[in-house]
Amino acid sequence: MAEYTGVRIGKLRLKGEKSRKKHKHKKKEHKDDNEPEQIDDSEEHGGWWTVKTFDDITGSIAVEMSPYCYLKALDNGLFNVGAPHSPGEGPSPEEIITAMRINDTHIALKSGYGKYLKVTAEGMVVGRSDAIGGMEHWEPVFQAGKMAISGSNNCFISCNEDDEIVALDKVAAPQHMIKIRSNAEREIKTKDGTAEEDKGNLHRCEINYVKKFQSFQDRRLRVNEGDRENLKRAREDGSLHEELLDRRSKMKADRYCKV
Repeated sequence: MAEYTGVRIGKLRLKGEKSRKKHKHKKKEHKDDNEPEQIDDSEEHGGWWTVKTFDDITGSIAVEMSPYCYLKALDNGLFNVGAPHSPGEGPSPEEIITAMRINDTHIALKSGYGKYLKVTAEGMVVGRSDAIGGMEHWEPVFQAGKMAISGSNNCFISCNEDDEIVALDKVAAPQHMIKIRSNAEREIKTKDGTAEEDKGNLHRCEINYVKKFQSFQDRRLRVNEGDRENLKRAREDGSLHEELLDRRSKMKADRYCKV
């Protein structure tokens, strides 16, 4: 019987059967079946993410007046609150406006009809101006993770009982809290505040930006092989991105360069 004690007892293996390696599985945290799955906020709104700073308010934006309901431009120059969208949908074309920075605190807003928004003497928000003046200034106000928009009359926008967009109140209340959403590509930064594409040496940095912006019609990476001395000087004086754009434009492969 002593001989049997040294025999390892294992699973019965048939002739020709391949052995399988055992993989160690990480212990999964217990999850309550009744706990709802967390979905990214931007995915819930068709890729439109909530801006958190003044610098994010530029280009195409949508003003979310209430969950899934956006400020909507009408062909008569007025604005109302659009019908609610289903989760996963973004704003409709008439609910997309263009934001332009005027100074460090104010912006101008242009509707899809090519007119600038302002507040009338009656407190109505309209889009009928052909140029930017004092009445076309808007000020986004951020506080405690919430935001509101003040017009040239120092009143905050909201909607009235008829779902029309107005600016009548000088004190921000819960009904004035809105969200500005953008679908612009967000720049991913590392912990030290540097863009991920700027990491590494100049050659790697240039390749990173080529991969990010190249149109890739023929699926070939097009990198300018010219002298990189200008890139060294540009990095030192803070104009690296402009110099990289100029080098990509010479390759006629960047989707944002005019060729």
